[in-house]
Amino acid sequence: MKQWARDTLTGIRASYGRELRAYFATPLAYVFIATFLMLIGFFTWEASSFFDTGTADLQPFFYWHPWLYMIFLPALSMRLWSDETAAGTSELLLSLPVSVTGLAAGKLLAAWTVSALALLLTCPMWLTVNYLGTPDNAAILLSYLMSFIMAGAYLSIGAAMSSLVTSQVLAYVIGVVAAFLFTAAGWPMVLGAVSSALGTGIGELVAQFSFLTHFETAERGVLEVGSLVFFLGVIALWLALNVLWVNQRRSTAR
Repeated sequence: MKQWARDTLTGIRASYGRELRAYFATPLAYVFIATFLMLIGFFTWEASSFFDTGTADLQPFFYWHPWLYMIFLPALSMRLWSDETAAGTSELLLSLPVSVTGLAAGKLLAAWTVSALALLLTCPMWLTVNYLGTPDNAAILLSYLMSFIMAGAYLSIGAAMSSLVTSQVLAYVIGVVAAFLFTAAGWPMVLGAVSSALGTGIGELVAQFSFLTHFETAERGVLEVGSLVFFLGVIALWLALNVLWVNQRRSTAR
């Protein structure tokens, strides 16, 4: 057990630094951050008619997070494993005397760091609403923290899909579809259709698997342990699938 823990930590350190350098050695991280900031600014200030509401809070800002994450975060994670195959480094990486769990966790943490940086760079919006009025800063901080954790859930799905296929494009498409299912499950339009077809009970059950449902509680300034456990459970589940699929790839290669 101790040896596995050491191998896991070694794998995390090795893959985390390697992937983080790779993100910033190419335009990918810069393009992701710049595009995310432009779009979240547009949707917050313009599409949501922020200045017409007469309310100084960041509810319109956080409303768009799941939808933008659904599109952008699979693009950030699609290269994590697929790129290894394309570059011919997959066999070398998997032959290292480290835990696959450590490698997978390190890759996920590197992508998570880039998304955290993008989220951190939106803090001037927080300063802006404080200049315009007196928002509930505790609720805003909670929403930021839950948004960060939710980003990890989206990235864990995308990373797992990247380990399942060898094409980055295919990994992105599958990742977006899976992310859409977890997001749209809590969309009122979808819930209404499911409830009408299968009953209210089934509709409520489906809603419990939606990122929207669990993130909306944080937007209201309420910290629900169940929502926190849900997002952490999603991360753990998809990380486990990531490790499983990489191990299957390694067994096949042998």
